[in-house]
Formats: sequence, structure tokens, C-alpha cells
Amino acid sequence: MGLIKGIVAAAGSGMADQWREYFYCDSLEMDVLVTKGKKRTNRRSAGNNKGEENIISNGSVVAVNEGQCMIIVDQGKIVEFCAEAGEFTYDTSSEPSLLYGNLGENITKTFAMIGKRFTFAGDTAKDQRIYFFNTKEIMGNKYGTANPVPFRVVDENIGLDIDISLRCNGEYSYKIVDPLLFYANVCGNVVEDYRREKLDSQLKAELMTALQPAFARISAMGIRYSAVPAHTQELSEALNDILSEKWSGLRGIEIVSFGVNTVKASAEDEAMIKELQKSAVLRNPNMAAATLVGAQAEAMKSAASNASAGPMMAFAGMNMATQAGGMNAQQLFQMGQQAAPVSAPPSASAPEAGTKTAPGWNCNCGKTGNTGKFCSECGAPMPASNGWTCACGAVNKGKFCSECGAKKPAGEPLYKCDKCGWEPEDPKNPPKFCPECGDPFNDNDIYQK
Repeated sequence: MGLIKGIVAAAGSGMADQWREYFYCDSLEMDVLVTKGKKRTNRRSAGNNKGEENIISNGSVVAVNEGQCMIIVDQGKIVEFCAEAGEFTYDTSSEPSLLYGNLGENITKTFAMIGKRFTFAGDTAKDQRIYFFNTKEIMGNKYGTANPVPFRVVDENIGLDIDISLRCNGEYSYKIVDPLLFYANVCGNVVEDYRREKLDSQLKAELMTALQPAFARISAMGIRYSAVPAHTQELSEALNDILSEKWSGLRGIEIVSFGVNTVKASAEDEAMIKELQKSAVLRNPNMAAATLVGAQAEAMKSAASNASAGPMMAFAGMNMATQAGGMNAQQLFQMGQQAAPVSAPPSASAPEAGTKTAPGWNCNCGKTGNTGKFCSECGAPMPASNGWTCACGAVNKGKFCSECGAKKPAGEPLYKCDKCGWEPEDPKNPPKFCPECGDPFNDNDIYQK
């Protein structure tokens, strides 16, 4: 009698699982990370109401929405994976269906399946499940530093390098980027839903641990702690690098964005930084001189209004204090001028290498290429001729060197227009014609040999 009931149960359950199923998942809530897929049944028909819960017949259809990922688990092993929105047909199931595929082959497979179920007293001896993963950005995860986090303040301009304590709070978001890792190492075979609150406390603790080295990377980039809210992208990348082994490599999730609401240092640390910055500014002699002048002006006002000791005594005390200090504003300003680089005026700058200068003579005002006796820009007279250069280095215009008495070398005549008196800039190499009167230069224009 028991064998007969086993045959009936095996045949009944086997035939009930011949129907092709349709699996669909509505839009997942923000708190749900993973949910188990369920069959959609037609309540007006009793044809598919007796099938087993965790059996997926061959040819069943799974609909995947945007922002979702689907996996099929057969006997505890992931056998199918789909992260593309659309319709997915499961045509490799180990559960045959007479309504999909080759009828002759399916009849043979169905009888083999019924025979297997008979040996288990009508039970399927099989577990097949569909899971849907929420691959959208999971936002609204709040964090806050219960204890101060160390932050290194580096300012190369003033040589500042100290550690201070920060408190900060804000929100971050993450998403599942590897559903297979998340299923294998986090959620596993869930009965209904796997919600974010099961994971949030662990993620927050690890995030707070990783925040300290992430801040260290930000400070190494020269970013001030007050400017951290403007560099949340760099902070997110630093956190992902630090948490990649645990979050990405183990759980298949990663941080998408990291928002900072407030970053606050202690009052003592802020006062210390301001004092160090103020002291560093006084390293500049000009700034120190300006500060000293301001202090002296305030002291003079106070001395003039001193009614107890009298203005004369107050000014005498101020002068004694100035002399005892060993430095005054004038000395500081002189130090600043000596430290400042001196740049040559534009008129004194030499032409760049390879630059061809215009013919004529150059004026000190910067005008080049003058051809007359006076500068066409400022009216200055043409400078005196350079003459000839002796071997000792002296420049002369006579027949003998004024420095060493050497005689002027032969073959270096000096030219000057014999009609108007115009002298070329280089008396040894005159132009072919005088630019003033047009007279050609020849031996008649030689005035010194």
C-alpha cells in the first residue's frame, strides 16, 4: 500500500512540475539587498498551484529589471547568472518539462525523474532557487566619528607639519558590484529578504577604521582639513583603495560616493595653527617691518593718551624699548629690499640671441633703429661714438690709447659725414649713404685713421 502511495505521490508531483513558470521581481526597496524570486501564479487556474516551491522547470522564464541582477542556484551551486535587463529563458534546467523542447526526449526524462522521486517517497530530492540582487546605489548611510581622528597638517610654504584631531560626519553610498561574491560570502541562501541593516554596523565600523589612513593620503596631497568637503572624490578613491580587500575582494561591494557634512578641529588645535601661520608670515622682512610699524603706531597713540605718567615719559619708555629690541622697521625694510630680486629696466635688457637689430642707433628709452641726430621717441641726442677698442680693453677716439698709450692700429678709420656731420653708430662700418643728407660715404668722410 505504501509503495502504491509513493508511486502516486511521485507521479503527481512530477506532473505538477511540468508547467513552465514565470519569475518576476518588483522594484526592490532601498533597504533590500537580496530577495528570493517567487513564481507568479494564476489564481483563476488550479493547474500550477500544486508544483513544488523550489523547482524550476525547463523552459521557465525569468524577467530581470534595470538595477537588478539574477542568479539561479541548483543544489546549492550557482548555475546561471544574468545582469542584463530583459527576459531570460532557463533552458538548461535538470527538471524536464513536456511543454518545452523535444517531446520524445522529455517523456524519457520525465519518467526517469518520476522514478527518482519514487525512491524518495514522492519528494523531489532537489532544491532550485532564483535570487534577485539590488545593484542600484544604496544611499543614506550615515557615519560620524565618535572619537577624534588624527589628521596631518602639512604646509610647505611655511614649513608646517603637525598632527591634529578632527571630528567629522556625513553620509556615504555603496553598491553591489559582484553579486556572486556577495552571495557566496555574505547572504547565502536567504529565505525571504536580506536587508542592509544586517550589514550596516559592520560596514560603518570598518569605514571608521579606514578613515584615518584615508585622511593621511588627503593631507599628503597638500589638502587642508577645512577644504576636505571640496575633495570628496579623492577621499572616496582613497577609502576604496584601503577597503578594496575587504569590501571589493571579499564582499563584492564598493563605495560610490562619500559626503562630508562638517569637519571640525578642536579649538586648541585651530588656535595653534593660526599662531604658527602668523609667526611664519613674520619671516618675511617686509611683513615683519609692516607689523612693527603698526605696533609702533599703536604704541604712539597709547603714549599720547597716557594721562598717568605723562606723554613725555611714555614716549621715553617707548624709545628705550625700541632701542633694546635691537631692530627697527627701517632695517627690516632694507633687508627686504636686499632679499628681493632686482630686475633690469626694459631699456637695459640685451637683445636675445639670434635677434637681428634694426639699423641705426638705440636710445636709452628703448627706441631702436634711430637714424637722425635725435631720438624719434623721446628727443634725446645721439650718444657719442664708441671709437676704437685697444688691446687693453679701453675705448678711444684719438690716435693713442688713453689707458696704456698704445698707438691706434692701422686700417681702422673712423667715418663721419663730411656734409652734415652725422656719425654712424659704428664709425668703423658706416652705411653706404648718410641717412640725414644722402651723401655717399667714401674716403672724404674719414676723420681719423
